Amino acid sequence: MSRKNYTLTSESVSEGHPDKVCDRISDAILDAFLQEEPDARVACETFATSGMVVIGGEVGLSDQERLKNYMGRIGQIARDCIKDIGYEQEKFHWNTCHVLNFLHEQSAHIAQGVDKDGAGDQGIMFGYATNETDALMPAPIQFSHAILRRLAEVRKDGTEPALRPDAKSQVSLRYEDGKPVEVTSIVLSTQHESEDQTSDDIRAIVEPYIREILPSGLITDATEWWVNPTGTFVIGGPDGDAGLTGRKIIVDTYGGAAPHGGGAFSGKDPTKVDRSAAYAARYLAKNVVAAGIAEKCTLQLSYAIGVAKPLSIFADTHGTSEVPPEAIEKAVAKCMDLSPRGIREHLQLNRPIYQRTAAYGHFGRKPEADGGFSWERTDLADTLAKEI
Repeated sequence: MSRKNYTLTSESVSEGHPDKVCDRISDAILDAFLQEEPDARVACETFATSGMVVIGGEVGLSDQERLKNYMGRIGQIARDCIKDIGYEQEKFHWNTCHVLNFLHEQSAHIAQGVDKDGAGDQGIMFGYATNETDALMPAPIQFSHAILRRLAEVRKDGTEPALRPDAKSQVSLRYEDGKPVEVTSIVLSTQHESEDQTSDDIRAIVEPYIREILPSGLITDATEWWVNPTGTFVIGGPDGDAGLTGRKIIVDTYGGAAPHGGGAFSGKDPTKVDRSAAYAARYLAKNVVAAGIAEKCTLQLSYAIGVAKPLSIFADTHGTSEVPPEAIEKAVAKCMDLSPRGIREHLQLNRPIYQRTAAYGHFGRKPEADGGFSWERTDLADTLAKEI
């Protein structure tokens, strides 16, 4: 039986965090290649530091000459991302930073397994869902994302011109009987315009938006507030700290409320099960909870490179279901083709839908009309319920 009374903390980082700048560039490059060719192969890594962005990894198109010509677009894609995020600092500016492109053709040894509809690598992937929020996500990570997304909105529309792109949030929630009842602490660090602004000045700016996001009653007189606790935060982004693709995998998923297999998502095309199978596991776990089969569900999938069939399926409902986990494991395998190709086709993943996932979480988002966040649909709930 899982614990009922505890405090859980999750953090998020903004789109201007150095690691998220890199995730954004990697996913923008992926989208550009998928726009060119739905079966494009991309494994793109980005590194950013003061005045410089370095891009490397493997890419592939069916036409090698077209691939060579396409490489000339990489620098502009990176600059467009940095511009949209909002970096125009002296030492990290979209128009003046150096962009070095070291992308090369995909390894034939990796391609041979994928071309046979097998997985692009070995690995374990986890999906999770809980009914404690409408999005069927753990509340601490969902609220942490929402706070930073709201602050990005008011920064970009000019409502709060003192805010700058780099920011981090952290929410600690106390649970009673398995349900969130109180925010025990809120941490918010955000880059700002002037060294003359104090922590109290920044709190006056951000507190109304934080209260707007958090459900009524969760913030109490006992809630601790830590806004820019170290004081001045003017130097931010890659100028303040180097960034790298794939370093925020817990932020990207469930905020520590559920296991993570270890593989990052950004910059990887959907033949890579690190990404596509993690999306499938979330989709299935969410549909199990949406169907009322369980209040919580963790689902694990495992794969071997070049092998299409998942090696194992493991389900855990954390004591919140009367349905045996074995029945759930059999049902998800019957209701969805969990081969890499089956996942891509079921969730329609061979589309340029990934740049939007790079910040504020890959899960807990609303499915979009063009297929973005298709893994957040609950259209399999009835089918699973009937099968079980």
